[in-house]
Amino acid sequence: MNVNIKISKKVFNDVYIPYLENDDRYLIFYGGGSSGKSYFIAQRYIYRLIQPTRHNLLVVRQTGDTNRKSTFPLLKQVISNWNLSKHFKVNESDMRIKCLLTGNEVAFAGLDDVEKIKSITFENGELTDIWVEEATECQEADINQLKVRLRGGKSKKQIVLSFNPINIQHWIKGHFIDSKLATVCFSTYKDNKFLTEDDRKALEDLKFTDEYTYNVYCLGQWGILGKTVFDARKIQARLQNLSKPIKTGYFAYKYDGLKITDIKWVNDKNGYIHIYQVPNSPIMTRYCIGGDTAGEGSDYFTGHVLDAKTGMQVAVLKHQFDPDQYTKQMYCLGKWYGTLNRCSQDALIGIEANFDSFPIRELSRLGYTAQYVREKIDEYTGKMEKRFGFKTTSITRPTIISNLIQVVREHTETINDKDTLEELLTIIRNEKGRIEAPEGGHDDQMMGLAIAHEIRSQVVFAQEVMTPYPEFKVWRMTVNDSDYGETLTII
Repeated sequence: MNVNIKISKKVFNDVYIPYLENDDRYLIFYGGGSSGKSYFIAQRYIYRLIQPTRHNLLVVRQTGDTNRKSTFPLLKQVISNWNLSKHFKVNESDMRIKCLLTGNEVAFAGLDDVEKIKSITFENGELTDIWVEEATECQEADINQLKVRLRGGKSKKQIVLSFNPINIQHWIKGHFIDSKLATVCFSTYKDNKFLTEDDRKALEDLKFTDEYTYNVYCLGQWGILGKTVFDARKIQARLQNLSKPIKTGYFAYKYDGLKITDIKWVNDKNGYIHIYQVPNSPIMTRYCIGGDTAGEGSDYFTGHVLDAKTGMQVAVLKHQFDPDQYTKQMYCLGKWYGTLNRCSQDALIGIEANFDSFPIRELSRLGYTAQYVREKIDEYTGKMEKRFGFKTTSITRPTIISNLIQVVREHTETINDKDTLEELLTIIRNEKGRIEAPEGGHDDQMMGLAIAHEIRSQVVFAQEVMTPYPEFKVWRMTVNDSDYGETLTII
């Protein structure tokens, strides 16, 4: 079949164009986040698949399932964006892509299933190309296995590695980059001409709140394994000057299946809600509550109540219980720091929407209207719609954590909860540069507090405009996050 397909160079970021037809044995794309390198690699392979030259591609990640949410959609997206769908056959169940013009194919596998990699074959010809996404997840032995898989045959063979730099001692740096064994393309967000100004600004703001994250995540500098995130000196000093909660307990209430009534505080030394400041009744006092749900069942449900004006942590909920119980306690907490104590409005509640949307939907069903609102583009109508709950994405997560880093560094006195502070002391950057708890630890308190501070600026006061702190800048950005398919507005 002879089909004339023209691909304009304008669809590529300029930094990558010299590598479009590169055939060197080892080709590395690395650098900062949001540089567009993974998308370009997907573009590059679709471009190569439609060429008459034989190219059969194996896409590899550490675990096979992760391909379904990352590399597989990227390749399909390029096919769609270039209006090539009629020229490709996509097998969703087996994760196979075949170019009908040339017979070239793409297969996907994980390094956790070596036998599957060994058994992969192609209808036309041999394996010629391997793309290892997030290569820093892989051990040297894994890559050596792939090298063996590409031996022999008549076709020119190539392995492409893509990653964000993490630990400066990582074996890839010495083996491929320092030794100059591989051809290297380095890029950052500054090379991505398709980034929106809001996205670019969000990344650049990190240099003022968390210089380490900016240097590693944004500028693509090699990081340090296990570097602690929060100012340990400030946290330790705060731990020495804490007061005990003035109340410990939970809420009792009546529930008829439709609504909650007769909310009462119950003192219980074994309770899971700690009160550090009781609600202040003057009309100008407003509160907000950031909530983090229990991921996949191993973590805690948390809620952090802040004085929206000062950022003071006035109450903390932390417990392992069912989502419906968590929702009812958050409802009571929001009412207690709201109209139940003559405040002008109920506390604004923002619960993470990633793992479990039940609490958000249940709050709405119970008639709790004071929920944090994010914006989302409807994929069918293209219209902007509003959704309750805070969505954590690859862009919003480092942003809200960076904001919390600044809070800890400059306003540690606003954190009153011992358990929260002790958890912050354990948070590190792992070997991939991601901020998280160490193995066996938790980050529930960190995320709940970070969300609480993020949603403060959506609290509306009757007569004056809230500002987080004199030193803070309140800003709004709209970001497109391809990993989650949402457009979010962050204030």
